[in-house]
Amino acid sequence: MRLALALGYRNLGRTWPNPSVGAVLVDPDDGRIVAVGMTQSGGRPHAERIALTEAGGAARGKTLYVSLEPCSHHGRTPPCAEAVIASGVSRVVTSLEDADGRVAGRGHAMIQEAGIALKTGVLAAEAASDHRGHFTRVREGRPAVTLKLAQTADGFAAAEQQGRLLITGEGANARTHMLRAHADAVLVGVSTVLADDPRLDVRLPGLQERSPVRIVLDSRLRTPPQSRLVKTAGERQTIILCGRGAHPDAERALSDHGARIIRTSCDDQGRIELTSALRRLGDTGLTRVLCEVGPTLADALARDDLVDEAVVITNERPLGRPGLVAIGPHLAEALRSRLIPLSVEQVGPDRIQVFERAP
Repeated sequence: MRLALALGYRNLGRTWPNPSVGAVLVDPDDGRIVAVGMTQSGGRPHAERIALTEAGGAARGKTLYVSLEPCSHHGRTPPCAEAVIASGVSRVVTSLEDADGRVAGRGHAMIQEAGIALKTGVLAAEAASDHRGHFTRVREGRPAVTLKLAQTADGFAAAEQQGRLLITGEGANARTHMLRAHADAVLVGVSTVLADDPRLDVRLPGLQERSPVRIVLDSRLRTPPQSRLVKTAGERQTIILCGRGAHPDAERALSDHGARIIRTSCDDQGRIELTSALRRLGDTGLTRVLCEVGPTLADALARDDLVDEAVVITNERPLGRPGLVAIGPHLAEALRSRLIPLSVEQVGPDRIQVFERAP
């Protein structure tokens, strides 16, 4: 099952709107791995079908390990549960029941009714973490949010009245690009676009094609048409979430470059209403969003209880002068109470702490 989970994890960020599942077919007599599969880009084919197709007739009598319940509904392809039954496997082991109402135990029931031995709940906690995006979208109608932020040793994200502050070292920067590679989308606020003109791509050797969808929160459509995100919107999907009152001429100028404009609700101060915005993103099929935002927006996400995972990178060097505090009061409270420490690692001059929502 650990191999099935590792296979599924490999394609996180590439399979939305479907979960990224891993499957391993094993000979129960000698433990030999007969075939493996993982959900492919765009969500099809599913992992089980790939493994069973690779094995062919050799699947008969074998044990199939799958990191999520096989689907039981007819979509673009017949149900995987039917393929499992037809393959002749003698036993199926899964991590979790699927929360999708079209499945929700039906795949397991079909397999048992066919006389195939079934065990579920194996490495369930690990699988729940990997499938958080899928479960969050199914249950709450929004993608799971991973918040990434960097701070100096004395807790600042930027200096007062100064341009961009480069905080993290090369190793931590590479880790950020790996986070992007496993996200469906990366999200920033328009202030980041105006200040930094980011690319929001993956620049690790050999992984450039893993660059995610780019998303900008921009209530008044201030994103410049000449920005790098907009100029490349025809090459890689770029979504700009704006308020319902944003000017049509600004929308037209951005749409002409290929950017997708999605209008959503704003609060009384004219700022994007975050829960509504994330649900609009859930409607597009996105399941995992990496938020590389400033302290104000990060604190607002925590205030609205929208942070499912936080990656906090702290550099060993202090700023040593007044600056913008990296972790606001709502995020600090979330890190104390709702988000539990998962891991801590020293990467060069940076300490990387990972927190995730408590079950």
